[in-house]
Formats: sequence, C-alpha cells, structure tokens
Amino acid sequence: MESKENILFIVSRFPYPLEKGDKLRAFYQLKELSKEFNVTLVCTTDIPVSKEHEQIVSQFCTQVHIFQLTKLGLIFQLLKTVFGSKPLQVHYFYRKSIHRKIKKLIAQSKPKHIYCQLIRVSEYIKNEHLVPKTLDYMDALSKGMERRIQTEAWYKKWFYRLESKRLKQYERRIFDYFEHKTIISEQDRKLIHHPDNHQIVIVPNGIDQSFFETLAIEKDYDLVFTGNFSYAPNIEAAIYLAEEILPRLHKKGIPCKLLLSGASPAKRILELQSEFITVTGWVDDIRISYQRSRIFVAPLFIGTGLQNKLLEAMASGLPCITTPLSNNALGGVDGENILLAEDIATFVEKITEGLVIESNFSSIATKGKYYIELLYSWEKQTLKLLQLLHTPSSY
Repeated sequence: MESKENILFIVSRFPYPLEKGDKLRAFYQLKELSKEFNVTLVCTTDIPVSKEHEQIVSQFCTQVHIFQLTKLGLIFQLLKTVFGSKPLQVHYFYRKSIHRKIKKLIAQSKPKHIYCQLIRVSEYIKNEHLVPKTLDYMDALSKGMERRIQTEAWYKKWFYRLESKRLKQYERRIFDYFEHKTIISEQDRKLIHHPDNHQIVIVPNGIDQSFFETLAIEKDYDLVFTGNFSYAPNIEAAIYLAEEILPRLHKKGIPCKLLLSGASPAKRILELQSEFITVTGWVDDIRISYQRSRIFVAPLFIGTGLQNKLLEAMASGLPCITTPLSNNALGGVDGENILLAEDIATFVEKITEGLVIESNFSSIATKGKYYIELLYSWEKQTLKLLQLLHTPSSY
C-alpha cells in the first residue's frame, strides 16, 4: 500500500469548537484531507486549547503544533501596525519566534504542499519557494471590513476605513507569493483586486451529513437565527430581527417567538432577551436549535462568503428567508428552494405567510434540503482542493 505524503496545514485559530466559520471550514477540510495525506497542523491561538478539543482535532493529524499568542506580543504587534502598512489582522497573528519554528518544521517534514487558511498567517510561508503553496482567501476580508464602516460608531469608522484599505492592498500583494489560491464564492473572487483574480479556484463550504437527520424535537419557536454573536454582521441581523421585524409581526396579531442561538453573545444581544426572545449562548448541538423552530430568518446586510448557517438550516429542513447578498454565494432560487427579502416589509410579509399558511413553505423547505444535499457535501466541495494539493512538489 502506497504511503501518504505530508502536507502542512496552517490556520490562525485552533479549528475546534466549531463556533466560527473559519474553524468549521478548517475542521472539515482537515477531516477530508487526512484521507489522502499525512497532515501536520500548525495553528496560532490567543485562547488556551483544552486537551479534549486537541484530541478531537488530532484524530485527523499526524502532528499538531499549537502556538500561544501572548498579550505582551500582541501589544508589540499592535504598535507595529501603527507605524507599518500591513493590516492589523496580519500583524495580530504574526510572531518572529513562531516563524522560526515553522521554518524548522518545513525543513524537517519536507511537505508535498503547504495549505494556508486566510491571509492572516500568510507571512509565515510566503517566502517558502521550494514547495507549492495554496492560500485560502476564504472571504474578501477587505470588503467585509468596508461594509462595516457604514454600521460602526463614528469614532470607529477611521479604523475600519484604514483596515479595509490595507486589507485590499495586502490581498492583492500576497496573491503573487502563492502558486494556488482558493476562495468560497464567485462574489468574493471578484472582490480580490488582482488582475489575475480569475485564477482563484472557488472551493465552497460544505455541510456535515448529521444535519440531514430529523430529530424527535418539539417545535417550540417560530423563528430562529444562529451564529457567532460577537461578530458584527450577526449582531446587526439579530437586532434587526428583534427590534424591527418582531414588533411588526406582533402588531399584525402574530405573537411569534424568536430563538437566537450561538456562541459568545455580546452584551447588546443578551439585552434582547424577553418574553418572546430567547438567547441561548453556545449549545453543544446546534441542530437542536434549528429543529426547535419553524422558519430560519437571516437578515444579513453585511458580511461576505457562503453562510454556513444557511447550509445548516436548509439541511435541517427549515424554510429559509434571507437577503440577496447572503444568497449570492449559495445560489438558491427565490420562491423555489429559498425566500429572499431586502426590506422590513418583505421580511414581515414572507414570515407571516410561512407562519399562517405553513403548508405554503413545506415545498420550499423540501427543495432546499435536497438542493443542499445534492451540491454541498464536504466530500464534493473538497475535491477541487485535493486536486491543487496533488500538484507535484519541487522537493
């Protein structure tokens, strides 16, 4: 039997628990890549990693190297940001001491390929020229930062404007250091401002098969929205649901209940808790939150990439109402397997229809589930990435 070749997989955050999109993508890609390669995982982290979480990830790796980012190092890197030209996100995750250790690892393991998730850690390997490298942009981070300029407080706008500009320049500059590039969606690929951005390979996210299972759970909520609730686009969407949409539904005589379920709820999210709104915080099995509810609503007006929450909700058999922006990467068909809305009135109208005449949405939910099952398995989505990583090495 032919032995597996080595690859180096570098991430900016430990890929477990799965409360953030980059962690989820890294975890399932690791799982798939481990079937064909010996994977050495290298990750930075600004929070301690438990032995339990390390063991869960280690089952897909031959080696795991975790580098803790200290507060003292962070302060030094922030000072460099003030006087430098690189984005804060790049400075935040970079340390010279970690760089030296990664160089040693590369020399020792002689990987067939290096896979780097996000530009945040690209500085560690951009100048490694003896082995093919793939950069996963994942999203157009610069555009996500630019969209936040409109929603942040006036005294923060200058930072987001500066970071967006630096990210845009860095996304273009780092392009030429890597033999291969990947990204989640076509809309994000167009937002990488490089003349050869068409060369970036689109590798969407997938969905774990467990989401297609029907659980024996009572539907005690009408609406649900999930996500990491320390992330600005999710915070904005939750507030929009709670303070704009829900009161209008109640005014129409529809006293529906909303479930906000996800990790790290910000103070502003916790304040939304009421008779009609439940904020759960982190849950061990997010499938339960989906299946406790009748409709998934995601009024996302900022953010980039393919929303994992939409994949999960549709796979769970829920009719989903979201914005055209969120659907761009997903590619659903309005009125067939998903429902789209761009303003409060349309959201209210479609939610009302789904709650009052539930049978109207059953076909959309069924077709949505089939659409995700057909196109968005992790096995299928990782095939293009596998092709890149099988590129012959110079060693």
